[in-house]
Amino acid sequence: MRVWKQLLISLGVLAAGVLLWGRFVPGANGMLEAAGLPGPLVSAIAPAGEGKAEGDKGSGGHRGGFGGGPALVATRPVTIATVNDRLNAIGDGEAIRTVTVTPYATGNLTEVLVESGDRVKQGQVIARLDNDEQKIAADQARVALESAQQKLKRVENLRASVSVAELQDAQTALKAAELALRNAELTLSRRDITAPYGGVVGIISVNPGDYVTTASAIARIDDRSEILVDYWVPERFATSVRVGGEVTATAVARPGETFTGTVQAVDNRIDQESRTLRVRARIENPDDLLRAGMSFQVTMRFAGDLYPSVDPLAVQWSADGSYIWRVKGEKVERVPIHIVQRNPDKVLVRADLAEGDQVVTEGLQTLRPGGSVRTAEQQAPATTEGT
Repeated sequence: MRVWKQLLISLGVLAAGVLLWGRFVPGANGMLEAAGLPGPLVSAIAPAGEGKAEGDKGSGGHRGGFGGGPALVATRPVTIATVNDRLNAIGDGEAIRTVTVTPYATGNLTEVLVESGDRVKQGQVIARLDNDEQKIAADQARVALESAQQKLKRVENLRASVSVAELQDAQTALKAAELALRNAELTLSRRDITAPYGGVVGIISVNPGDYVTTASAIARIDDRSEILVDYWVPERFATSVRVGGEVTATAVARPGETFTGTVQAVDNRIDQESRTLRVRARIENPDDLLRAGMSFQVTMRFAGDLYPSVDPLAVQWSADGSYIWRVKGEKVERVPIHIVQRNPDKVLVRADLAEGDQVVTEGLQTLRPGGSVRTAEQQAPATTEGT
């Protein structure tokens, strides 16, 4: 068969299809007029009377088409919900106080009086340096003090026969002897290495007989009565985090247990590279369950703002962004929205919506701005009456 014959047959089939569509599809004439076809041609393809007659059969008119009457839709009311702003971050724990104990002087260790893991009190001696020389110096200072005291006593007994200068010299010598004794006793006491505060002793890496200096680490003591957790929060939370705010934390080493605390400190600037803010929380540790160096999952909650909430099925998208269809009377209007928070059962949006507004959730495909709609509740009486 030649090509021109195939074209004629194809055009004939296409024309027959258009005529059948115009005769039996409700609202076809309106669609053809909207497409800009001349009135006589529209009447020839889809006479208004026939389309209406077909549309009037059965249920009393087509409800879901573009030109065959109000579209049938389902709606849900707008509610008001709160954005619960929640922050999750990973932080590192440290003891509330930690110190590496070093000696005040150099010398050989003669005693190590604690073991790793021991609890010590403030001022408790944990190690001693050799102190024979310092004991001798302290004894000499005591002897010099006793001599100065006796000399002053003799001068005072002979006050009538001694000069004022001799009396002042004896008093000065006594004060010098007292200061010398205090210095000797201080030097002797510094041969004892003590804990600056109470806590738990870490691993001890020295032994009796070791020669140590003022830079030598004798022991590390952690006060774990409270744990400090440092973590970093995104920049958008910078104005929401406050000292004293409540914090909950879960230690990776103790899953299923939640510990509460408060924000102790907030840094004064945003890190420009990571765009985060450093925050320090303080967590009570009365049962000594937590350790310095632990990793924590930190959670903070903030009072959120109120936003309109719509059903997720109502949200549509176009080149201009997201929007919903709102029913006003028997018409629909398109309302642009900005999504604030998406949840499985609701979407919080920023939009010109009020509580109780009806938004379309089903039958969205046939809607046009200003178009007429009928809800499922309105359709039920009409269907009953038609039957």
